[in-house]
Amino acid sequence: MLGRFLEYSVATPDIKASFEFYSGLGFSQADVGDVWQHPYVVMTDGRIPIGLHQDCSASAQITFVRPQLLQLIDALEKMRIKLEFRRLGNNVFNEVGLRDPSGHLIRLVEARTFAPGQLAIASPSSCGQFQEIALPAPDPEAAKVFWERLGFVGMEETEAPLKHVCCVSDTINIGLYAPADMPAPTLLFESNDAGASGARRLFAPEGTVLRVQSSPTD
Repeated sequence: MLGRFLEYSVATPDIKASFEFYSGLGFSQADVGDVWQHPYVVMTDGRIPIGLHQDCSASAQITFVRPQLLQLIDALEKMRIKLEFRRLGNNVFNEVGLRDPSGHLIRLVEARTFAPGQLAIASPSSCGQFQEIALPAPDPEAAKVFWERLGFVGMEETEAPLKHVCCVSDTINIGLYAPADMPAPTLLFESNDAGASGARRLFAPEGTVLRVQSSPTD
């Protein structure tokens, strides 16, 4: 329903510092279009594109590409899902926003902002294999129902290192965690080199959290 996952969009006050951080982890730069008026860079490991936006947006956004946004708006309104914002018109890049029950922002744009071919040729980063976007969810059942209404399939992950609900789609997985276990939105990776503790966290200059945990076979 939401379309295809495009990127994990984050605002950064220093796009150069963020670029250098992800480059140091082995992420590659994708070729982007000129749809945004602010400086914009996409870094990817082939599985998770991270959109670096040097603008004043306050929070991270899970961004999808959804052609025919007007039709989707009608469907969302029939489902009584409130829109956070809408920017539609002949002279603007069409986009709308909504929030899940935990307050996390979802952005839908009508066209791609970078070429999808960049994902296929990108090399894995030193973080290992990307798994999911992990979100703190004070009410996981309400969040699960919300994501399922939007086309995801929710599954209980009771045997994972941190118990959670994984909401699966064909383009991105969203993990719903207790805030005590995952206090902030996090990009979750699995690696054979996670370290003796089994998990480590990295903090990008703009505040993005990356959690690298041991692969199940370790």
